[in-house]
Formats: sequence, C-alpha cells, structure tokens
Amino acid sequence: MILLTGATGTVGRALLRRLTAAGEQVRCLVRDPRRLGAERVRVQIALGDLADPASFRHALRGVDRVVHLAASIRDQRHAPIEELNGVATLRLLRAAESAGVDRFIFFSAIGASLHAPARFFRAKALAEQAVLESSLDVLVFAPSLVYAADDPFMRMLTRMSHLPVIPVAGSGRAVYQPIWADDVAACVESALGSDMATPARQRVELAGPELLSYAQIIRVVADAAGRPRPLIRLPLGLVRRALDSLEWVARDSAFATAEEASLMAIPMVSGKGTAGAESLGVEPLPIERVLGQQAA
Repeated sequence: MILLTGATGTVGRALLRRLTAAGEQVRCLVRDPRRLGAERVRVQIALGDLADPASFRHALRGVDRVVHLAASIRDQRHAPIEELNGVATLRLLRAAESAGVDRFIFFSAIGASLHAPARFFRAKALAEQAVLESSLDVLVFAPSLVYAADDPFMRMLTRMSHLPVIPVAGSGRAVYQPIWADDVAACVESALGSDMATPARQRVELAGPELLSYAQIIRVVADAAGRPRPLIRLPLGLVRRALDSLEWVARDSAFATAEEASLMAIPMVSGKGTAGAESLGVEPLPIERVLGQQAA
C-alpha cells in the first residue's frame, strides 16, 4: 500500500493516474476527496491535513511506501509555510518510522537551501535534512520548475498573454530547467518499482532538457497560446509591495503572493542536467513539445 500526499497537486494528479492504471493500491491523504475527481473511486481515502498529525496514524495503517508530495508556496489560514513544508514533513516522517514503513519518498526542490531568500526553500531544506537523516530507506527528489499545461502557474501565464504586454516581476533572468509533471511522475513510478539496493539514502535532482530564463518561459507559453507579446519588467520590490497589499485584501483568493513572486527570482538549475531522470529510465521532454501536444 502506498500513501500519497499531495494527490491533487501538479505532480500528484499525474502520478495518481499512473499508479491506479498500474493496479497499485493507493491511499490518499486529502482534505476534500472531491478534488481527486474520477480517481477517488479507485483509491482509499484518508481524511486529514498536514497540519493535523493525528490524522497520520490512520493514514499510515498497512502502508509500506510513502510518497510525500504535498507542499504549499503560500501561508494558509491554519498554518504558515514553515509548518506546512518543514514541521509537517518531520511529523509525517516520524509517524512513518513508528508505523514500520519501508520507503519514504520526499519532494524537495533544487533551490532548497538554509540560506535561500525564500521561506519556501528554507523550509524545504530543513525537511530534506531531516528525511536524509532518517533510519528509513529514503529518496529525496529535488526538481527544477515542474509544470503541466493546466497547472495554476501555466494558466496564469496563459491568461496574461491576453494583455497587450506581459508584466514580469524583476529582471526575469533567473534560469530554470522546467520539467513536465508527467515526466516527474514517471520518475517516481520507476523509483517505487525498483529495489534501489544501492544507498538507502539518496537525493536525485530532476531537470528538463532546456535551460530557460523566467522571461523565456513566459514567451514560450505566450507563443504556444498563439499570442506572442512584448514583456515589461517591473521592479521586484514594487511587485512584492503590491502583492502584499493584494493578499491583505483578497486573502486566499489572491492570484499571487509576494513570496511566490520571490520564488521566480531564484535559479533552479541542476549541474547534472537530465541525468537524474535518465537514471530512472525517463527522457524529459522539452517544454515547447509538451505545450504543442496539449494544444493539438
């Protein structure tokens, strides 16, 4: 039995489709089962929340593998970024150790660092450190920018292509190696199915085949939508102040936050390129090909 957190997220949806198609027994830790869509009738459901460690005991009953994808890049009403990405991971890890889980797969990020300017990356770094020090057979995946044609980030960029010019927070020069969510899911599926007899603690970076700046990614998305537009660069400090005010007024419905804007100024590049994905039998597709397939 696999316990999957973050099943309704960008990678989670792609991974869940693969696991259920392969006949795997999956239990999803979710707050709202309706967000699982058609997959909810193919899985076991454990109602719970990362901020509620009491829900972990039931969720982990009979589980031999955990895939912990759930994360948040913004504060929630019930918990801040640090608790949702750092403390909750430690609590789930300890509960998995007590439950006798065999393998724990955790998703960090290439930009994770204790000294990163973004709170999200600092919280991920702390969680990653705890996972790699665990007594369990653990695997940390550290991806670059993960995308799907229908994820919130790509939808936002597509909507912005309707404007005469597309605003860019900061210089737009931060570089990424964007990797498709389906390719990431294929890597996880491969890892779950392998005996991984080599080291019990591994960290694998997942990156796509292209090195693109944030501005270049925006242009690729706008071109794929058939609406190429010029870009206008806005000072990051100004954007952060404006988004802080928007978040104060709109709360959870804000289309973006200052923290999210900061993330797009931090490079996420692997020195090993696509080697991590290829070691798991996956050859990541370039973003233009993925978006072209979705548009066809």
